[in-house]
Amino acid sequence: MLIAIDLEPLRERLQVELSKTIEAIQQARQSAAPVELDQSSMGRVSRNAALQQQALAQGVLDRLALRQRKLTAALDRCEAGSYGLCCACRGGMEPERLNADPAAVFCQECVTERQ
Repeated sequence: MLIAIDLEPLRERLQVELSKTIEAIQQARQSAAPVELDQSSMGRVSRNAALQQQALAQGVLDRLALRQRKLTAALDRCEAGSYGLCCACRGGMEPERLNADPAAVFCQECVTERQ
């Protein structure tokens, strides 16, 4: 059953979230930059802490890149006219689900089946 959804507010939200995600990626790239190997400018313990911070920042960067891909795909679905349709069963997605995550691709029933 297809449920009428006002796409414009969701499309705007997707665009805002995409912009924020791109900004966060730029900031995370600075934190994930390579750590200097020069032992004379940084002690071993400090260097290990810097390496841990770099690894955490890389994890954040990976999650942000995934979010960017999901948001871009959702905007592509808006342009193609398939936004709001479940990518598995092609049925209409619940408005509550799209409000919770506008980049969602599966309806609740298909998500439950996949778990």
